[in-house]
Amino acid sequence: MLVKDFDYELPKELIAQYPSHRREESKLLVVHRENQKIEHRKFYDIVDYFTPGDVLVLNETKVIPARLISRRIDTGGKVEVLLLRPCQNVGATFSSEKANSIEWEVLISPGRAKKPGVRVEFGPELWGEVQSTSPKTCFKFYRNSIAGDCPPQSFNTLLHKYGQVPLPPYIKRKPDTADENRYQTVYAKVPGACAAPTAGLHFTHSILNKIRGKEVEIAKIVLHTGFGTFKPIKCEKVEEHKMEPEYYEISENSAHKINQANRVIAVGTTTIRTLESASIRSIIKPSKGWTNKFIYPPYKFKVANVLITNFHLPKSTLLLLVSAFASKELIFNAYKEAINRRYRFYSYGDAMLII
Repeated sequence: MLVKDFDYELPKELIAQYPSHRREESKLLVVHRENQKIEHRKFYDIVDYFTPGDVLVLNETKVIPARLISRRIDTGGKVEVLLLRPCQNVGATFSSEKANSIEWEVLISPGRAKKPGVRVEFGPELWGEVQSTSPKTCFKFYRNSIAGDCPPQSFNTLLHKYGQVPLPPYIKRKPDTADENRYQTVYAKVPGACAAPTAGLHFTHSILNKIRGKEVEIAKIVLHTGFGTFKPIKCEKVEEHKMEPEYYEISENSAHKINQANRVIAVGTTTIRTLESASIRSIIKPSKGWTNKFIYPPYKFKVANVLITNFHLPKSTLLLLVSAFASKELIFNAYKEAINRRYRFYSYGDAMLII
């Protein structure tokens, strides 16, 4: 199967540069797999599609301010560092109060700064050095004590001081203070993502309460959205692409709710990949670990019955996944309809409900 067959043309003006004025006022394109019907609604109408006994599954990962701007200590040149995941273990976070250094896998731009030994400074309290570049770029952060700062500030404090919201590159602007709230789901809880699980950005606490009021259970899982989710496919054949591993967790309580559901409604591709990674003969097992599961057509889904998602980039792993959940023909017809109706695309864009 060829990657080029999952391409489509999108007018640049439909790439959302800002979120909708209110989360729940995004457009909602409803796709029915059984009869190929397409409806046009608002996201707040999504409550109408829930029935008693459903289980809504949310990814409660929290986006960290993963983009840091620095300068090279030797040349003074600008260097951008994007955090991906801890180098050694998933428990290594920026919250450490005792460690004076911490290592993360990162993306570095420009590429010439990606050499072992290159040192950069983020501010008087924080600097870092490239440790290795094969197979991944591992970067060590160091914190400094400054006058009146004893003990040194925690890495978590410094990350929020110097880091920025990691907006994707197709959003052609710098992040502002509003993004700190809007590029985060209202139920985000567990820090660790370098990109938002964007299907969840449309939910509000009011909508979630209305869904609960329809005798629907809510189960929460974690998948820290990382480079695996947005890494471009560079090979010609779909089957040759390799996903980068991402860390996930499913609790015993969430697994029990999901296994008892009449219907499982997954919010986002990260959620559905987590469920498929943890399922054994359609049963979800409480588990945690790393998944590099790559879903593309044809694929038989074992857990989710309904998918809530956004509109995805051409030739992306996310577009392949939704094409597997419905069908390539149906999804591309829906995308054509969305373009004609001037839906907004990508992270801050509108939503799709696939039933």
